[in-house]
Amino acid sequence: QVQLVESGGGFLQPGGSLSLSCVVSGSGTILSLYAMGWFRQAPGKQRELVAAITPGGITTYVDSAEGRFTISRDNAKKTVMLRMLSLKPEDTAVYYCNTVPVHLNWGQGTQVTVSS
Repeated sequence: QVQLVESGGGFLQPGGSLSLSCVVSGSGTILSLYAMGWFRQAPGKQRELVAAITPGGITTYVDSAEGRFTISRDNAKKTVMLRMLSLKPEDTAVYYCNTVPVHLNWGQGTQVTVSS
């Protein structure tokens, strides 16, 4: 019924930038009712919330992303974006989007690899 589709990941050098997109597909989904978040999971590590945005546009970020990442949303298009600047090797992870705090089924995520 509802599927989360992440895209925009890639391989890049430290200091580079990347924009991720998440589309919430499926009829009957009213994105404006939910807070949304971007999560990431690095190999051998716990999945963590890196950014979240309320229906009203209030945002919050994990400390390591503050000042570098920007989350935004377009409720009409059922999309959530994550703009990432000044990427570091420690940002390497699979990035996922989902509703918060209660999650839908996870999508496949999109791989972000930052390496020199």
